[in-house]
Amino acid sequence: MSFRYQSQQLRPGIILPTLLLLCFTLARAKHSSPEELEIRYVSAVGDPGMKSPNARFAWEAWDFCNEVGTETPYMGSPRMADCADLYCPPSTSSGSGWGSECQVLHRVNESVNRWRAGDGCLPTTLSTDPNIYAVEKEKYLGRLCEVRDWYFWMIMLKNGNFDKNTTLCPENGKKVAKIVTDRTFPCFGHGCMNQPLVYHNQSKIVSYNNDSNNIVSLAGGFYGTYDIDDTNLTPYGGGGNKSFFSASWHKNPLTNSWIISQKLTTSSKYPWLMLYLRSDAANGYNGGYHYDGRGIMRKLPESPNFKVRLSLEVEQGGGPNNQFYLIDIGGCWKNNGDACDGDVLTDVTRYSEMIINPATTSWCRPDNIVSCPPYHTSSSGEIIHRNDTSRFPFSAYHLYCAPGNAQHLEKPYDICDPYSNPQAQELVQILPHPEWAVHGYPERKGDGWIGDPRSWELDAGALSSRLYFYQDPGSKPARRVWTSINVGAEIYISPSGVTAEWTLSDFDVLVPKDDDAEWAAADM
Repeated sequence: MSFRYQSQQLRPGIILPTLLLLCFTLARAKHSSPEELEIRYVSAVGDPGMKSPNARFAWEAWDFCNEVGTETPYMGSPRMADCADLYCPPSTSSGSGWGSECQVLHRVNESVNRWRAGDGCLPTTLSTDPNIYAVEKEKYLGRLCEVRDWYFWMIMLKNGNFDKNTTLCPENGKKVAKIVTDRTFPCFGHGCMNQPLVYHNQSKIVSYNNDSNNIVSLAGGFYGTYDIDDTNLTPYGGGGNKSFFSASWHKNPLTNSWIISQKLTTSSKYPWLMLYLRSDAANGYNGGYHYDGRGIMRKLPESPNFKVRLSLEVEQGGGPNNQFYLIDIGGCWKNNGDACDGDVLTDVTRYSEMIINPATTSWCRPDNIVSCPPYHTSSSGEIIHRNDTSRFPFSAYHLYCAPGNAQHLEKPYDICDPYSNPQAQELVQILPHPEWAVHGYPERKGDGWIGDPRSWELDAGALSSRLYFYQDPGSKPARRVWTSINVGAEIYISPSGVTAEWTLSDFDVLVPKDDDAEWAAADM
């Protein structure tokens, strides 16, 4: 990654030779203090701040190990997209009839959204495998939705049920003949890892008055349930003891940003559900996936220099087990520091997650250091080992777990769940704390929670550079490149009817400006 700094300009009292002036200025910049150097940031996403008038939203659903497994009857492969362009003639005056002159162009036909394995014009040699077909369908939807070199925001849904009597999920990337584990997972029996019913409210033109002006924009969404026997499903909720999810979009008339309204409800059969809005890499691997996906980030953020902006309002909390992520960043690198290459036996997905539900407690405690990273790095760079119980900030962490394919772990340690990713994974889950507040993150429990809507600017690059992630002894430090940045709810095993509801807007990812890059947008 290249950086451009702004240094103080030398203003000589006499005219110096051009070469001498250049050399002097460069020397001054080289020895400037950090306070004298300012990194210039630009948006890395194709839709900076979510202000495009055109809708670019896709939807995906996963089983427990981030695959499809089996498609749901009468539903398509679990990849859909709503990509709509709004065309309005130049307005010379405001009036109630102005919006009627606008038109919307839908780039994705609903028949394409309903394609199942074997349908459409995707490669026929891949069409019988639901897992591979979903990958090809996502890329095809990307071609329909593409704007220059980016595609869409991704709405991700995941089912936490895991049937240990099947071998659908690998163990730390390895295919196994039988699942043998003492870990417990929810599953009501055969078919518990099913894909959901999903329905689409295709983007349409809406208008409303703002200061006597008629504002025209688009609105749409997806909704559905995992309970495939739900006959009372509506866009607003399921019937009785049924699961429900929805994600809808409309414009904020004051900021012109998309407002993404999301809702997630558990049921007795589906007690562990996840729903995120993702800013994924436009091409290549995304966090938790081992295939070439499509997303909206034109430039990948890398620690220590990137920031994330967003506005969030949590309306319903989703109960005490909702690990609501203000930000969840995902990347991938091997234990020897090399970048991931698709080899699920040696690739490791790495996650850093800030949980803002004040009901979430710290599993990392002086009497349970197995759930803590081996050490903490303070904002001043001091290393504090977890055995130093008087100084280690235990309450800054919810949980740490190590990758299952690591060979040189410091005891005691706990291995991350080996089944919920297609490869080994490593988690660093953090909580609001003064240690993180120096980077714009919440300082106290309750910050940004129900009744406290906020706009955030998170120095995610600086914070993520401080976190411990495992590497083999003596290996080169990995480049911490992040391919997915998510916001949303993971309602861990909970009673039926628990509901989380929230709105997200102004989402943006900022990276240092590269003057030579064609993708670079205006300074932020």
